Amino acid sequence: MNPTPQRNVLLKKAARAGTLAAACLGMALVANAQSVPNEEGEYIVPRTEANIARLGQDLTPMGSLRAGNADGTIPEWTGGLGRDDWPAGYEPGGRHPDPYADDEPLFVITAENYQQYADQLSEGHKAAFERYPETFRMKIYPSRRSASFPERIYETTKSNASTGRLVGGGEGVADVAEGLPFPLPQNAYELVWNHKLKYKGTGGIRYFNQVVPTAGGDYQLIRLREEFLGLYYIEGNTIQDTNNILLYFFQEVESPARLAGNILLVHESLNQIEQPRQAWIYNPGQRRVRRAPNVAYDNPGTASDGLRTNDMTDMFNGAMDRFNWEIVDQREMFIPYNSYKAHSDQLTPDDLVTPGHLNPEHMRYELQRVWIVDATLREGTRHINARRTMYLDADSYQIAIIDHYDQRGNMWRLSEGHSINYYDVPTIWVTIESSMDLQSGRYIANGIDNQDPVMSFDQDLSASDYTPQALRVRGRR
Repeated sequence: MNPTPQRNVLLKKAARAGTLAAACLGMALVANAQSVPNEEGEYIVPRTEANIARLGQDLTPMGSLRAGNADGTIPEWTGGLGRDDWPAGYEPGGRHPDPYADDEPLFVITAENYQQYADQLSEGHKAAFERYPETFRMKIYPSRRSASFPERIYETTKSNASTGRLVGGGEGVADVAEGLPFPLPQNAYELVWNHKLKYKGTGGIRYFNQVVPTAGGDYQLIRLREEFLGLYYIEGNTIQDTNNILLYFFQEVESPARLAGNILLVHESLNQIEQPRQAWIYNPGQRRVRRAPNVAYDNPGTASDGLRTNDMTDMFNGAMDRFNWEIVDQREMFIPYNSYKAHSDQLTPDDLVTPGHLNPEHMRYELQRVWIVDATLREGTRHINARRTMYLDADSYQIAIIDHYDQRGNMWRLSEGHSINYYDVPTIWVTIESSMDLQSGRYIANGIDNQDPVMSFDQDLSASDYTPQALRVRGRR
């Protein structure tokens, strides 16, 4: 492959000292940003009337820097994927063709050259190159700032910027509605709340498969059906209208036969200190609905073989009270992004599942600006992770990568959120999540739906279908 200007610039950036400082300085100069240091980071834009007025101007409506970087390796945000960018022939509700299908990789990062790009790689990715030197690689594509949301989400996000506040020691939010609660985040709690409250449509249904391969790559498909009703996103709703319920979540295992019929119902609360998450399970063998208080924190997720905890769903969810949270940095990094190849209906699970990790041939990585947040275990609490480092896409607040550390402080797991813009909605969300156990050599991946109906976001769902009594009825069908 012939070198390109972007590739050459990235090689130079990765090779020289002071890359991070230079890049961030360039970002500030381009935007003339009036950011000041504070106790959690250097790149926080103070929440003032003047800075709120910048949303939709030199800042995107989501609060990220509109301008590209000084080197031109990250372009200007020009609105993200819109109606005019849809691939020819696409109809809403169908599987999403790759709008960037003509892009070719700029270069490939491997175990042999990854140290050249150390400043743009997470510690988990570095560990993955060491763990799988022959097979793990990252194909780097041109950076495409595809993040976009509905216009009303932009409008409500700007309103939230003036009114939003944390409550309950960061475990809840108040005086916000519909949009991102904190487009000018001042601390790590606000960043994570942006991820948790990122627009996901009002009512969604999806069918997908989960795999938990052996170290040798053998696997059995676990097919699930999920529904979610997001009260926070309903047009006109306020926090008071939600009765502290962020969303209703319903999950049923459809196969294999030994697991089929198991159902999980969750009422996800907005303030989990005021009202902890409520969950129930239905077991077809017992034909009973039971409370499930353990569906939280580090208890194992559904059919996960212990490779995924409940709070790893959607990369991270649930209460934050067992960790101390801080902003570490804002940096340009290689993250999974615009993963339309992995989303394609031309693939099957056999194309994606390989020993140790998903098949890198079908994965896409780009240089994007990210917020880096550290969560360290709070004294007097317990969790299987002593520390997590999260990397949030600055344009959407979707968590793209998480490095998980064990109790000895060693790198343990690497989670990747392979996201796309579901451009008929529009929203940025994962199409596949994977978590590699870098110690055991196993991994889990869910969201594999290439041969299934595409996820829908606009179903007419009712809260009355998500009560324990309704769960009994649905479980006995």
